[in-house]
Amino acid sequence: MKKEYANVPIINSVDDVVKRLLSLEMASQKEKMKIKTQQLVEKVRRSPDDNGSFEVQTAILTAKIRTYEEHLQRHPKDKSNRRLMLMAMDRRKKLLAYLRRVRYDAFENTCKQLNIQYALPPAYSRRVTKRWVVKKAFCIKVFQEARKLKAPERLKKRREWQAKARAAKEKQAQSEGTAV
Repeated sequence: MKKEYANVPIINSVDDVVKRLLSLEMASQKEKMKIKTQQLVEKVRRSPDDNGSFEVQTAILTAKIRTYEEHLQRHPKDKSNRRLMLMAMDRRKKLLAYLRRVRYDAFENTCKQLNIQYALPPAYSRRVTKRWVVKKAFCIKVFQEARKLKAPERLKKRREWQAKARAAKEKQAQSEGTAV
């Protein structure tokens, strides 16, 4: 039964057709959405007059997301509602991330009550595009070519260092031999 007709005393004596018309089965999508939202908000509400906390906002977005999911099951090609659902999911993810940072106990309770699976975002993510892959390969190739050009110079410096090190060892060995 719809909320406003549930407490009417005469409702038990009316015909089944009338009861069906007044039930949630025949309610509009807006009325169904309102009832779903109220049920989810009641689960996470801190106090009876709490209407704007992060938990309540998350519950409202969860109700919207679930309604969009049901709609998209029936109408899979509805791109507009898919976009709205993804936007609501992003908003909810941001709210949950904030709640997780600030009040972890409330975050856990909200996720449990609303039956939400929260996945941590990756530490670093970059969108891989064809252009980025080609650019990276080109940079690696340029780096390798530059190393090849500098190789004889590095080899010459290495030999100089080795010669200096050998000379220093010989000098040290000579000084130890004469000092003793």
